[in-house]
Amino acid sequence: MTLNRRSFLGTSFALGAALSATPLIGQARPRVVIVGGGAGGATAARYIAKDSQGAIDVTLIEPTRTYYTCFFSNLYIGGFRDFASIGHSYGKLASDYGINVVHDWAVGVDRDTKTVTTAGGHAFAYDKLIVAPGIDFVEGSVPGWDISAQNRMPHSWKAGSQTQLLKAQVEAMREGGVFCMIAPPDPFRCPPGPYERISMVAHVLRERNPTAKILIVDPKASFSKQALFEEGWQKHYPGMIQRIGPDFGGTNFSVNPETMEVDIDGQVETVDVCNVIPAQKAGRIAELAGLTGDNGYCPIVPATMQSRMDEDIHVLGDATIAGDMPKSGFSANSHAKVAAMQVRAALTGSTAFPAKYSNTCWSLIDTDDGVKVGASYAPTDEMIAKVDGFVSQTGEDADLRKLTYEESLGWYAGITADMFG
Repeated sequence: MTLNRRSFLGTSFALGAALSATPLIGQARPRVVIVGGGAGGATAARYIAKDSQGAIDVTLIEPTRTYYTCFFSNLYIGGFRDFASIGHSYGKLASDYGINVVHDWAVGVDRDTKTVTTAGGHAFAYDKLIVAPGIDFVEGSVPGWDISAQNRMPHSWKAGSQTQLLKAQVEAMREGGVFCMIAPPDPFRCPPGPYERISMVAHVLRERNPTAKILIVDPKASFSKQALFEEGWQKHYPGMIQRIGPDFGGTNFSVNPETMEVDIDGQVETVDVCNVIPAQKAGRIAELAGLTGDNGYCPIVPATMQSRMDEDIHVLGDATIAGDMPKSGFSANSHAKVAAMQVRAALTGSTAFPAKYSNTCWSLIDTDDGVKVGASYAPTDEMIAKVDGFVSQTGEDADLRKLTYEESLGWYAGITADMFG
C-alpha cells in the first residue's frame, strides 16, 4: 500500500507500508537529500552512507563550512572551552563516506517533483528527503526586538559569531553592571540551556566583576533542573542572580535595544548586556516545504520520524513535535539513527528494527559542578513517550558532581565523532 502524500496529514500507517518503497527503475542509485548539517542531519548523512556501503547517493546541504555546536557553547562563554573546540568541519563526511556536501542555503522543496532548490540556483532530486533545519525565531515574540537588533542584544541561540559576541559583551561589562536575560517560552531548544548560560555568565562575573548583577525575565512558571540550578546559584553566586517569573511580570516585558532598557511590568531597568532568547519554531525551510503545524513545529510519525505531511520526508531534531523528548543535540542524534535506518530499509530492502530513543542533557553550574537529566523513550501511535528517566539530586557530593561533568566531556567527544566521523 502506498499513501498519497496529499492525504498524509493526520494519518498513521503500518511500518511495513512505510518500508515498501523500492529504488526507481533504471536509476543507478536511490538518492537521499538531507537539509541541515547539525546533530540530526550530519548523523543521518553519515549513518546512511556508512551502512548502505555506497548503495545510496547521499547529499547533505548545509550553508556553513564550520559547524559550531549549540551544546557546550555555554562552556565557551564561561571560559571552560576555547571557541575552536566547539567547531567542526564536514571534510570527513565527504572524504571518508562519499557524501556530497553542498555548502548552500536550501530555499525551496517541491514535494511533487521531489526536488530541493538552493540559493545558488541548484536543484537536487531525491527519493527520500531528511529535513533537519534546527530552529528559527517567532517574529514579535519579544516586544521591541527583532533579528536586526541581534548585535546590540544578542540571542546566541545559534552558535557561532553570536556566541563570541555575547562572551565579549559579558567580559566588557562595567563594574557593577547588569546582565539581563529574556528567557524563552516553551517549547524551545535545550530546556536547561538558558539556566546553564546564567551559571556560566555568573562564573565569569564572579571572577572579573563580582559586584555585577544578573536579572532573568522568565515567562515560564518553572524550568528544567530548577532545584539544581537554584541550589547551585545560592552556593556559588549568592546574591548575584534574580529571576522574575510570570507572577512578578515575567510575561509583561519589552526591550529597547537603542537605549539598552528593559521594561518589566512597567518598571524600566537600564542594563549593560541583554541576552534575548525569543520564542522558537522549526527552521524556515520546514515551513516553506509545508511540513509545519499550527504551532510552527513539524508533526512526525513516532516510529519512523517521517513527516505526517509527506511519507517520503523525515524530520529530525529541534524542528519536530517529538512528544516527551526535549529539543536537544542528543535527541536529534537519536532521531537521526532511527530515520537513517528507516530510509536505508525503504531504499535497499535492509532490515529496520523497532525504534528506540534516548536523551541526556548535562549542565555545568560551576567548576566541576555538573548535573544531568535524561530518559529513554519509545514510540506510541501518537507520540514519542518517556519510558524511564533520571535526574541529578540536590545535595550531591563534590566527587559525584565532578564525575558528572567529566561524563559530559566524554559524551561531547563521542557525539561529535558520531556526527562528523
